Amino acid sequence: MQRRGFLVGAGLAGAAVFAATRMRGVDKVAPEIHFPGMHDGHALRDAHTFPAPRAHLRTGVAILGSGVAGMACAWALARAGRRDFVVLQGPEYGGNAAAANLGGRGDDTLDCPLGAHYLPLPSSESAHMMSLLADLELLERGPDGIAPRFDEAALTHAPHERLLRNGRWEADLLPSHGVPAAQLEQQHRFLAQMASLRTQRGRDGRRVFALPVALSSMDEAWRALDRESFAHWLDRNGYDAPNLRWYLDYCCRDDYGAGTREVSAWAGLHYFASRDGHASNASGDTVLTWPGGLSELIARMRTSITRRLGHDRWLQRGFASQVRDRAGDVVVLGARREGAQIATFSLTAGQVVSAMPLHVLARIWPGLKDTGYDPATHASPHAAWLVSNFLMQGWPSELPGEGLAWDNVVHRGRSLGYVVSTHQLLRVAPTARTVFTAYQSLDRMTPKQARGWLTRATADELRAEAASDLQQAYGDELWRRTRRLSITVRGHAMAIPAPGFLHNAGLLSLRGLDGRVRVAHSDLSGYSVFEEAAWWGIRAAEQLA
Repeated sequence: MQRRGFLVGAGLAGAAVFAATRMRGVDKVAPEIHFPGMHDGHALRDAHTFPAPRAHLRTGVAILGSGVAGMACAWALARAGRRDFVVLQGPEYGGNAAAANLGGRGDDTLDCPLGAHYLPLPSSESAHMMSLLADLELLERGPDGIAPRFDEAALTHAPHERLLRNGRWEADLLPSHGVPAAQLEQQHRFLAQMASLRTQRGRDGRRVFALPVALSSMDEAWRALDRESFAHWLDRNGYDAPNLRWYLDYCCRDDYGAGTREVSAWAGLHYFASRDGHASNASGDTVLTWPGGLSELIARMRTSITRRLGHDRWLQRGFASQVRDRAGDVVVLGARREGAQIATFSLTAGQVVSAMPLHVLARIWPGLKDTGYDPATHASPHAAWLVSNFLMQGWPSELPGEGLAWDNVVHRGRSLGYVVSTHQLLRVAPTARTVFTAYQSLDRMTPKQARGWLTRATADELRAEAASDLQQAYGDELWRRTRRLSITVRGHAMAIPAPGFLHNAGLLSLRGLDGRVRVAHSDLSGYSVFEEAAWWGIRAAEQLA
């Protein structure tokens, strides 16, 4: 079960670095290290003084951020017939749905994700996703179809996943080979309980665990699960089998950036019980993916918006450095880097949709303090991540067992595994080159400790972290095959749904905000996946249309 789909809200900067260092007799390529948004974000944090604006723009709606929420909001506005809006793209176009290409100009076979890389099939309550995918020509039957049919090229090709355990690759991420019968029975019991919860409804008639979270049951008898950690709930219910607990911890780290001890029990159960997507041409656990990850959806939304508006001036380069409410409008001070300098401009709008993380909005909008949201008490913890892309020349030799899959995980490894960017390409023979994308959630440290380590770590230390599981799979052949290594550092990658997140009064107040400044970001849900971000973006657009 793959769920590595976190989201936040530039491609690779600079030329490739092919220099290598000699370590233990093996040449290791020198990594390119990228910190998207960090310099701009720290300028806001440190109250940097920006120059006076040199240009002045006016629009009906200003959307701040071009991640999933911002682009979904713009898509929904354009679809509803509005033309008077601007998207200020932020420090990184696409946010955590951004992508890069490691193959050079003209080689589109080596696109790779810089963040989220797949989308599960839409769940029962995700009508917004069905409409979006239909408009983007990825849903081949109407969104109201009983058995939707999705674009075959986007559905994950087999084999989907495998697990490296005891020196051998196994087919499933939940270990079963050689596992004692009592532990297998416990695993079966857990999965059966999750299947039952998938159809459970609260006293208000809603499914207990729905996606988006806002459509889940408000029945407090179930929401009380948010008061304890997932690990505590597992202990109470007799789930202590080591392999099961490793798997559940992995799933939480993969989707939430933290383990079962840090995640709300409600969120842990939601992971397994919320998704009930289906398709006429795929099994329910199939996902949609592309070589460049979810950047494909960002690109398709951009194309759809531009087609409807007849121009691309709606997307403006730069990031918001200040938001000021006035009597009849809102003024946004925008900034963009022009070489070593920062140029500023003003953007006056009747309405503003903030599609940026809440910790950034808190730095630039004084009015946030009047909404009922206090960053000091209501801010969710945010996990730090590394997303590392290894450009491989040829294919390394595999250990025994299952062959290379789309998603490849090392049992009890430090990272969350790696995906193969070229897995979806339809080729008679393997490509000469490929990209392995490795993910690290750094959850062995607190988020604050992880961010501190990331700012201090040397290039060699970051490379060792990025390669930790790949080296277990391939040894030194990893470095003999690697021609380029690009590491993307995301210090505030994703909100962690810690115990109490469902009852966060500050987030609940922001969800109902209806003034000139509205918030549309997955932070409102307390965790970060595409469907949540798109939900808030589309909802904001519907309120403004």
